[in-house]
Amino acid sequence: MNLAIIPARSGSTRLKNKNILSFNGKPMIAWTIEAAKKSKIFDYIYVSTDSKKIASIAIKYGAKVPFLRDKKLSDNFTSVHEVTYDAVIKLEKKINKSFKNVFQLMPNCPLRNDVDIKNFYKYFTNNKIKFLVSCTKFHFGNPWWAFYQNKKNIKRLFPKLYKKRSQDLHETFTPTGAIWIAKKNNFLKTKSFYSTGFEFKELSWKSAIDIDTKEDFMIAKSIII
Repeated sequence: MNLAIIPARSGSTRLKNKNILSFNGKPMIAWTIEAAKKSKIFDYIYVSTDSKKIASIAIKYGAKVPFLRDKKLSDNFTSVHEVTYDAVIKLEKKINKSFKNVFQLMPNCPLRNDVDIKNFYKYFTNNKIKFLVSCTKFHFGNPWWAFYQNKKNIKRLFPKLYKKRSQDLHETFTPTGAIWIAKKNNFLKTKSFYSTGFEFKELSWKSAIDIDTKEDFMIAKSIII
């Protein structure tokens, strides 16, 4: 049995109410719920939220919210791994079911679709992987040339590489919250998707878009107009 967990707290700080902002005509979270439903691989789609408003919207679009998340797990410090762990433990007890695989689908990745989810699941099962995390290539800017400024000082993260041409440097990738999968029993033991045996699988840049800021939101909306 497959469980989809969609973590959606109410207290987002960089982009207020991001999980329920109108995104091309419907709340952002609706895109993830509908992709999960359309994939037809889930026995249960659960939205973990501390908000009655988000819960109501999630239920409207076809997810289940049999209980609200504890407020202590909705602060700015609790990791999403902890949230998903808590959700699995409480949900199985609440509905008296046991799941084989757990998927974590972040609602701020609205352009990941049902085909992406099915492809990841097929790869996960065919290769007998314990933990699978989505990633994508860096496309905007070259991370090997990254630097940060402290007052008037410039600090290069990779001082030996900044003079090299981009085509002479290795391709780089970054994780995205679009699709994370784990064998449930392994996840419950380690409380993390980044555990022994985890693998990355690449998503297209469009499917992998993570919306955390106003700029991210504007870019994502411009893509689908």
